[in-house]
Amino acid sequence: MTAATATDSMSIVNLAARQRMLSQRMILQTVLAASGENGKLQAAQTSFQLFCESQKVLVESTSADEASARLIRDTYNGPRGVGAIIEQFMRQMRTTLQYIETGAASLAQGALDTLVASTDTVLEALNTATTTFDRITRGKAELLMKELTSIVSDIQTVAREAKMVSFNAQIMAARAGEHGREFSVVANVLSGITGEIDGLSRKAMDLAVRNQATA
Repeated sequence: MTAATATDSMSIVNLAARQRMLSQRMILQTVLAASGENGKLQAAQTSFQLFCESQKVLVESTSADEASARLIRDTYNGPRGVGAIIEQFMRQMRTTLQYIETGAASLAQGALDTLVASTDTVLEALNTATTTFDRITRGKAELLMKELTSIVSDIQTVAREAKMVSFNAQIMAARAGEHGREFSVVANVLSGITGEIDGLSRKAMDLAVRNQATA
């Protein structure tokens, strides 16, 4: 799986959460690369590429509703936005990796010191972004739950009305005697169908409640 494919396959909130882990991994890999440990420079470059791709997806993510899109823009680019902090971290990481790759030891050490010093600041910024996406995801889940509850309620209302029709039809069929036999069969079938609908609607509601509880 390529970095781009991995990025595309993740939900936005998981993508935002992963950025925190990637930032710490990149710094550790870069420290090890600066000390000359084999394979760590390439590992740091791969992690950095993944981080940059994910960040682009997050910043450019669109939402079905304007309120969520505005919240994302404010989180990154508002007066107290974290976008500038993350972008500065990415520039510092890029510069540090370039110095290590070209063998500029003194420049690499200075850049690395600056990078390591920014750890807490960038982690706090990434936490802020993750919180925003989590709020949006939970808000959409709650809205979906309300819509589902309303639909199930409507189905249950129709099922109750159909049961009443079936019950009345059975009474009429009984009164009609021999002439109401076929009508009675139809009424019984309708009663069975409404019972199944009622059972399925309850299962749907139970499932929705369980999913909300584990979200």
